[in-house]
Amino acid sequence: MKAENYHKIFEEKKCCVLIPTYNNALVLGKVIKNVLKYTKNVIVVNDGSTDNTLNVLNKFSEIKVKTYKKNKGKGFALRTGFKFAEKLGYEYAISIDSDGQHYASDLPQFLLKLNKNKNAIIIGARNMDGQDQKQGSSFANKFSNFWFRIETAIKHPDTQSGYRLYPLKKVNKLRYYSNKYEFEIEVIVRNSWQGVDIKAVPIEVFYPEESERITHFRPFKDFFRISVLNTILVVCAIIFGLPARLFHNIRKKGFKRILKEDILQTKDSNIKIAIAIGFGFFMGIIPIWGWQVIVSLALSQYFKLNKAIVVLAANISIPPMIPFILFGSFYTGALVLNKNIDLLHFTSEINLKTVSQDLFQYIIGAFVLAITTGFLTFLISFFLLKVFRKEK
Repeated sequence: MKAENYHKIFEEKKCCVLIPTYNNALVLGKVIKNVLKYTKNVIVVNDGSTDNTLNVLNKFSEIKVKTYKKNKGKGFALRTGFKFAEKLGYEYAISIDSDGQHYASDLPQFLLKLNKNKNAIIIGARNMDGQDQKQGSSFANKFSNFWFRIETAIKHPDTQSGYRLYPLKKVNKLRYYSNKYEFEIEVIVRNSWQGVDIKAVPIEVFYPEESERITHFRPFKDFFRISVLNTILVVCAIIFGLPARLFHNIRKKGFKRILKEDILQTKDSNIKIAIAIGFGFFMGIIPIWGWQVIVSLALSQYFKLNKAIVVLAANISIPPMIPFILFGSFYTGALVLNKNIDLLHFTSEINLKTVSQDLFQYIIGAFVLAITTGFLTFLISFFLLKVFRKEK
């Protein structure tokens, strides 16, 4: 399809192209001209440029411009652009960098992906294996992808690409705390916790010669800020993010669909499923009441286990089962420590108060019971799966 034919599609989808820029006057005009071939829905956020940027922008009467005098960072420029675009009536914004590394010819890729992913953040995934790609950039991308997976349980090929489509109503709901480059990590991590899908489309990328590259990324300062943000996000992911994402996925998919797709039709081997079941039972019994699901999610992500299976099995600690787990743990502790107890009296008196009076006995018993139960459920599950399930 010819470039001019996409003007109508951009209008129908209420989509604009957002270009944050800072001191890129040499290539900004070319970037805008190429984008205008596909749509006139263009917003440029001038992030306090001190070069010839304003003169370049004045040449394009058909675009919308948001400008402020002091440079505040790419993240702030994007946030400003998102709010401005929604006020103008747009529902989606495709962000494209102003340094000339992105091709406007990839814009249709985002529109095509949008047809099946109306509420997703879509990121343009670059080919990072090119010979002209700097090793440092490739490492930084792999580093970012690793932490993104830890924080969201989502595997994504390119979390650093600035070429993205954002659903404005979704992203504008949250209050963000970062203004620089690290915003592009915060926005995808925190929206994923809210149930927003993070998708990818393949794009081309142009890397000019080292002497011609225009970049405002400060390797030490910005990498340090990103590292601090990732540290905070990992903590928040364990406490809130991953459980929240699980809740949104259950609500969006429905329990039956999760049971069918994520558990019964999983591509995991029988032994890996059995390990996930056994591990879930272990986590449901160990004495960390109120934290079983959160810790289970974090550890299943680390050990690459099926999170749906682990969490389902960990729910052995639901209220109706708690008295039995307390009794089993306390009684097992008595056996391990070789204590004599009156079973009838002990059974009638078991409660949180009696457990707290001999906490050491309970903790020892809980861990022994958790290990034993986890191992037994692993063996039983593996046997049943071997008999009734064919591995794919």
